[in-house]
Amino acid sequence: MERDTIDFGTVKISKLFRRLFIPTLLGMLSISAVTAIDGIFVGHGVGGDGIAAVNICIPLLLIFTGLGLMIGTGCSVVVSIHMGRGRLRAARMNITQALVFVTVVTVIATIFIMAFARHIAVALGSSETLLPSVLDYMLWFMPSIVFNMWIAVALFIIRIDGAPNAAMWCSMTSAILNVALDYLFIFPLGWGVRGAAFATALSCAAGGIMAMGYLLFFARSMRPERVKWSRKSLRLSLRNIGYQCRIGSSAMLGEFTMAMLMFMGNHTFMRYLGDDGVGAFGIACYYAPFAFMVGNAIAQSAQPIISYNFGIGDSERVRKTGRVALLTALLCGTVSAAAFILFPRLLVGLFLQPDAAAARIAVEGLPLFATGFVFFISNLTIIGYNQSLERVVPATAFALLRGFVFLSPAFLLLPEAIGTAGIWLAMPASELLTSAVIVGRSLLRRAA
Repeated sequence: MERDTIDFGTVKISKLFRRLFIPTLLGMLSISAVTAIDGIFVGHGVGGDGIAAVNICIPLLLIFTGLGLMIGTGCSVVVSIHMGRGRLRAARMNITQALVFVTVVTVIATIFIMAFARHIAVALGSSETLLPSVLDYMLWFMPSIVFNMWIAVALFIIRIDGAPNAAMWCSMTSAILNVALDYLFIFPLGWGVRGAAFATALSCAAGGIMAMGYLLFFARSMRPERVKWSRKSLRLSLRNIGYQCRIGSSAMLGEFTMAMLMFMGNHTFMRYLGDDGVGAFGIACYYAPFAFMVGNAIAQSAQPIISYNFGIGDSERVRKTGRVALLTALLCGTVSAAAFILFPRLLVGLFLQPDAAAARIAVEGLPLFATGFVFFISNLTIIGYNQSLERVVPATAFALLRGFVFLSPAFLLLPEAIGTAGIWLAMPASELLTSAVIVGRSLLRRAA
């Protein structure tokens, strides 16, 4: 595996960002591809009800991913700053604490969810028609969540260790394996939604084991330290975990925003258009994580550069990295939006036959939904910039605005005002309002 040293303090910012961004982007898109591939095979092998069933479960996955990103982001910021200040052992201890924490929490939560799966499925918005398929997916996928959490945390650390390509291959191997297993389990074996869940579970396990294997056996300097179980060590570990959570809380809120988007959208579409509406919105929810991962890739690529230079006190390099990241976000957001506005039939056709009722609803709605991608990706980048500088308050405030303060009212009010188009426009409206707040705050700070 690649283990080259990356000099965060002297290499030209644009070159350094590009070196991190390309493999990080491919790796992030591969993570989203795992779920999207499920949708493609389920859509053609099971139909719109299958897509709707999987989409009911996705908010649950996003909540866990949010926890992983919170710890991964917080840990990576702390580790990068420790590296900049020459505290290698402290950096390694934070890595160990992060991995142990997410493992314990995930195992406990998984046992609880599997014990009360039916009640949780109904709470997530499942109808009686979809319930058997929802339970099939949930019960077969949940045991693999711990591997997904390892990926969420470990990939941050692998990139800091100077191996962005190794991080990329952990994700891409998982996605490639998922394609092969989805085809095998859904078509030749005819296992339906259960087969999609089993394929995803095995592919996540493979990616998680690869990522942990790198940290344990191949890492150049970011190997975990041996766990200490003394009372003092446990107290310090809890303090460090709390600080990591505080720094990474806005990253968790980013995933919670995706979960809230799907949760509110599922309930609202069920109310207005029934199962076909949920199936149509499910296609949008398969694509939305790609935009989310583009924003994450930009933020994660900039993070070690920003945090390292913040640690050594080089504010000029911090500002340059922020500008490069924001320009990249604007470009990626524009390209993403254009693709969905110009080619909705092609993108919907990957999941469903064009004559399906859910497909027709999705073709009309995707261009509206995509108008928010520029603001969506830019907001994630700005939140990541603040996280990297340990600016917890603005990062958390912006994340709360886009995920809860603006999004929930948009889902409630816009459909009443303009009909079903308002459901599709709820996310763009929330992201636009958040961007307006960010710009307004920036102008006020400059004026002051």
